[in-house]
Amino acid sequence: MKSTKQGARRERRGFTTEFKAEAVRLLVERRAAGVTVAQVGRALDVGPDQLRAWAKLQQAANGAGAAGAAVAGETLEQENRRLRRQVATLQQEQAFVKKVAAYFAKESR
Repeated sequence: MKSTKQGARRERRGFTTEFKAEAVRLLVERRAAGVTVAQVGRALDVGPDQLRAWAKLQQAANGAGAAGAAVAGETLEQENRRLRRQVATLQQEQAFVKKVAAYFAKESR
């Protein structure tokens, strides 16, 4: 006979989209105040990995990538300057990758 500890499975809980959005909002607020994800998860009775997944999904749904997120209150000039710097950085990275690929291609001959 199985022990209740080994055989017991936790029933899968469903969460509304409103709960998820509020949990992510709370996570962002608390993280800014220095609270860990695990502490926020314990307060909401949700696993920290689940909170991170919801935050990632919400970020993707909002179209705000980590590198290209527009800063709130940013003027058009500031955004333009930020994007030009980002383009320059990406061009440098691309040039480096081309050089590395050429180096390894030459060495494998």
